[in-house]
Amino acid sequence: MQPTDSKTSTATDTMSQANDTQTITIPPNKKKSKPSSKTRRRLKEAEPLPFNIDGLSHDGRGVAVYGNGFDEKEGHVADKHGKKVFVSFALPGESALVKLTNSRASFEEGDAIDITSNPNPERAVPPCPHFGVCGGCSLQHWQPDGQINFKQSVLAEMLIHQANAEPDNWLAPIVGDRLGYRTKARLGVRYVAKKETALVGFRERSSNFLAELNECHILDPRIGFEIENLKALMSTLESRDKIAQLELAMGEYLPELPDGDQPVALIVRHLAPLSDSDIEKLKAFFAARHWQLYLQSKGADSIQRVALTDKDDLSQQFGRLYYQLPEYDLTFEFIPTDFTQVNLSVNRQMTKLACDLLDLKAGERVLDLFSGLGNFSLPLARLVGETGAVVGVEGSDAMTARSADNARRNGIHNTKFYNQDLTHDCTDKPWANEGFDALLIDPPRSGAWEIMQYLPKFNAERIVYVSCNPATLARDTKALLEQGYRLTHAGVMDMFCHTGHVESIARFEKITT
Repeated sequence: MQPTDSKTSTATDTMSQANDTQTITIPPNKKKSKPSSKTRRRLKEAEPLPFNIDGLSHDGRGVAVYGNGFDEKEGHVADKHGKKVFVSFALPGESALVKLTNSRASFEEGDAIDITSNPNPERAVPPCPHFGVCGGCSLQHWQPDGQINFKQSVLAEMLIHQANAEPDNWLAPIVGDRLGYRTKARLGVRYVAKKETALVGFRERSSNFLAELNECHILDPRIGFEIENLKALMSTLESRDKIAQLELAMGEYLPELPDGDQPVALIVRHLAPLSDSDIEKLKAFFAARHWQLYLQSKGADSIQRVALTDKDDLSQQFGRLYYQLPEYDLTFEFIPTDFTQVNLSVNRQMTKLACDLLDLKAGERVLDLFSGLGNFSLPLARLVGETGAVVGVEGSDAMTARSADNARRNGIHNTKFYNQDLTHDCTDKPWANEGFDALLIDPPRSGAWEIMQYLPKFNAERIVYVSCNPATLARDTKALLEQGYRLTHAGVMDMFCHTGHVESIARFEKITT
């Protein structure tokens, strides 16, 4: 599939292109597919084997089978012929030398250590020197356009298989920053006494060990290219073997707002009290970079901000971070532990697309389920105007309060926010019976199956569903179709470039008789 230039393409075109280029296979369950220590030892000593890559799994790994182009002389013993092998770092049509890492009765797994012939035209040189060792991302060997088009074909296949559905129109993929985009993460920390250095970063692939990183090209560069300095800092602390984790959150630089000149926040998780000397070292390091510093000794309630300047406000547990949606003249305030979208450039486009798909008119009423800090609610409120209304419903008390605060700060008065466990039917609540023209839903990875059971009671004419899991979106699509809705649009967004994760969006319209 090639990127579409227009806003939409037909479902038939997209599916035919996907089927022409590759076969998509469901990968094994990660938790159930971990190799035993005996298997790891045996495979570590085994010679790599050649394979021809026939297709891809949903997570972007190459798929090969024993016996396809090779025989027993190349290690393809007869009793394994037809057995699937999931190959990391391989693309369709390639011939690869594969080091096996796992062997089960029904499948095997391995890494492509050399592409021996027929390199895929979409193969790319990974930008990060740690790619292949670090588990933070898995697809840097693939050109980004190829990645996102493949992800759209995964969504298309899941809609067909689970819901027997094709949208009337495929949306062109939304693309934003593809490197240096990630503004939220948790980085492990471990001091290695033998090397007299600290490790800071993500875990190694399929391992509990931390990868030895000096930089990260997926993280926002304000942190991604500070890893070496963070390692050096952690190594100098007296409590260097008691630092477990760094939780980071980043916003936009808005110096005219409180804390707006400190758009990077790190929470240092420590397992023992820090000495005054260690705290002073942390303060000096963070102050030089205009970062916010927090210490965490136990649970979330123990997080405390450390003042670095006279103007740092310690009256609240957290300082403030910000991001903007310029299209709607909106500035959002959040704290480091809040959920926010990790790719701000894609989020700006995603919110606009969702608003465009709902096709709102002044005076209409909109229901926003899983409304968070108001990421969709506030743009929707701008569109329906003072004669319209937006009701946001969220399961977190803190986020419900945050969304109301953000509405007030942005001068928006036509919104109401409620705290509600959405896994239970809430249509008996007063807010649920006010009538809605349109509905937006942005659930967690588990989807919104419970909500699908009572969603028709809202009687919304138009629904936009934003999803970070195409499997649950496809499952919930089936429920909506059975309840009298039509799938008019679907597409994917490059929120998590270079990883196997997929952000997708779908629009539904109530069928009128």
